Amino acid sequence: MPPLTIRAQDPATPAIRPIIAAHLAHSAAVTPVESSHAMTPEALRDTGASFWAMFDGEDPVAIGALKWLGADRAEVKSMHVAAQARGRGLAQRMLDHLVAEARAKGIRVLLLETGSDAIPAFDPARRLYERAGFSYCPPFAPYVDDPMSAFMMREL
Repeated sequence: MPPLTIRAQDPATPAIRPIIAAHLAHSAAVTPVESSHAMTPEALRDTGASFWAMFDGEDPVAIGALKWLGADRAEVKSMHVAAQARGRGLAQRMLDHLVAEARAKGIRVLLLETGSDAIPAFDPARRLYERAGFSYCPPFAPYVDDPMSAFMMREL
C-alpha cells in the first residue's frame, strides 16, 4: 500500500477540485447560504491561504488550509476528507499537519469557524477540534455571531 503524503498544492489543481467541490456541496447541503463560509479554490488563492492535500499514493484523499490573519494568528480552513477515505484518521492527521505548519511559521493562535450544534452534520468536526485542544470562543473578524456557526481557538 502506498504511503500517505501531505503536499502543498494550488487549490485550483484539477486533481484537487473534486474534493473542494465535495466540501462546497456538503456545506451547501447542510448550511443556510448566509451561514456558509466554505471557500472556492479561487477564494483560497485570493486570500493568500496556504493549502495542502493529502495523497494516498497519487490519489488526493483530504485537504486543509491555513488563512493567515496577522502576525501570530491563522484560521483553519477547508478541512475535508473524501467520503471514500473516511474512518482512517485522516482528518486528525491533516489537522496535526496544519498545527505543525502554523507553529513553524510562528503562529501563536489558531482559530476556526465550523457548523454549530444546530447542524448535526458538523458534530464530527467539532469533536475532532475539541479532542485536538480547541475551545469555543466568540466570533473573530470577519465573522459575526451566527447560531449556525461555532467559533473555536487553540493557543499554540
